[in-house]
Amino acid sequence: MPTLKDIVERSDTPIGRVFDLSIQFFIILSLIAFSVETLPGLDPGWARLLHFFEIASITVFSVEYLVRLLVADRKIAFMTSFFGVVDLLAILPFYLSFGFDLRSIRALRLLRLFWMLKLVRYSRAIQRFHRAFLISREEIVLFFFVTVILLYLASVGIYHFEHAAQPEAFASVFHCLWWAVVTLTTVGYGDVYPITAGGRIFTFAILLIGLGVVSVPAGLVASALAQAREMESE
Repeated sequence: MPTLKDIVERSDTPIGRVFDLSIQFFIILSLIAFSVETLPGLDPGWARLLHFFEIASITVFSVEYLVRLLVADRKIAFMTSFFGVVDLLAILPFYLSFGFDLRSIRALRLLRLFWMLKLVRYSRAIQRFHRAFLISREEIVLFFFVTVILLYLASVGIYHFEHAAQPEAFASVFHCLWWAVVTLTTVGYGDVYPITAGGRIFTFAILLIGLGVVSVPAGLVASALAQAREMESE
């Protein structure tokens, strides 16, 4: 007979799969309910129904968190792990609302979006992606800092070329950061663009660099995903 630990932590048994699918079902319904709550002019009856469903969801997620904590071999390690923190943040705003002015902590209700992150636990593909991120995290962090440096250099460069010609659009290096982000990511909204010859040549160079910036993280993640898949097959 399967134990409570088997039901909660093992998804390769029939009852374990039922448990996983049930939690996933509640997560998806909770996200839909959260979205419905934002509709303007929502009928009071629907609002009450959604509130009761939120209480039911929080109850289910709270019981799940306590059960996982109960069966965990290392309870402190579980509480501080990625999934442990996500599970706690998914239910914390509801309990914080008791005894407080709801208006003052309304922003904390956005933490209910952590319900979506709970789905990571039940998707092997997403778990593989998480493992791939851990494999390539050093390279990704390095790439992030290099991107920040490139954004700053691009802002300074376009300010040098375009400030005199367009003092309002390129008023300062900080104003140029928007242009740098849009150009370096090759989005090109066209709301701010260079008109001088030097600025256009500089933009062409930044666009070429941007193509490489976009492709580098894709290559890192693809390589890490391949390693993660190999680790699973071992």
